[in-house]
Amino acid sequence: MNLNPRCYRDDEDAWRIRAFLRETLMRNGYRKQNWTPLRYDYWHHFINPDLNQVSPQESVYLWESPRGKLAAMLNLDRRSGEAYLHLHPDLRRVELEEEMIRLAEERMPQLRSGETRRLTIWAQQGDSMREGLLTRLGYSRLDEPEYQRCLRLDQTLPSAPVPDGFHLRALGEGAEVLERAYASGLAFHPDDIQIAVENRRDIRWYRHVQGCPQYRRDFDLVAVTEQGHVAAFATIWFDEVTRVGEFEPVGTVPAYQRRGLGKALMCEGLRRLKQIGAVMAFVDSYSVPAGALYASAGFDQFFLAEPWEKVWK
Repeated sequence: MNLNPRCYRDDEDAWRIRAFLRETLMRNGYRKQNWTPLRYDYWHHFINPDLNQVSPQESVYLWESPRGKLAAMLNLDRRSGEAYLHLHPDLRRVELEEEMIRLAEERMPQLRSGETRRLTIWAQQGDSMREGLLTRLGYSRLDEPEYQRCLRLDQTLPSAPVPDGFHLRALGEGAEVLERAYASGLAFHPDDIQIAVENRRDIRWYRHVQGCPQYRRDFDLVAVTEQGHVAAFATIWFDEVTRVGEFEPVGTVPAYQRRGLGKALMCEGLRRLKQIGAVMAFVDSYSVPAGALYASAGFDQFFLAEPWEKVWK
């Protein structure tokens, strides 16, 4: 099939991408060969504008059939130097993947550091077609896999007690949003409190998170102390078409770690997902502590996605 590549245009493309990712997730048997629509929405509305600070017109590319059917999508994460390939399973061809990779190499000029350029492409472990292509194009596998954890919800779910002195609930409004923004900085940047301060000073970034089409306040959970401080948080996304949920992000303020708050939040999130009819939940991990937490909450099944890096001049 002759496919025509083009840049992202407007909001109509965002809806087409969401429909495409929904279809391919189900066609791939709920294995994340591509991103879920939930992950793309989070990237499109928060990661790309707030952290990458670029427009989708500069970072998203679509391949269409002559009749306008979306066959593939490439998005470039300029902050991390990564390119993500998403293809319809019926239209996957090595020639198309090579075209997408070469476009990614061409369109990320800010990766230059002196005379050196770097690009990372992800491949599912055991995907011989992509692994062979990446090897031929000069990429090397890195030993930093992403654990794509999944949990079917048609079973008895794990439970966890809420530690004394804390209670779990959906995020409130007003000052509590500031507290949530501050807690995020403390959890993910424990060695730089200034990031937490900036997070709280300007919360437009969190309003972008809340502006994602599939954001639900009742799934934006926090663990709160008796004094009203946000000690831990877990945001859960739900897609009503595929009936899957996804945890992103999950974090605990360092002063409150190792008390079971993360597990308690995840178990509560799973309970809420099952209550509204979700059939599957996802969460991704990289570090050993995060993997241990997620496994304790029932996410002990996973697939591996592996990064491949190319360095050239």
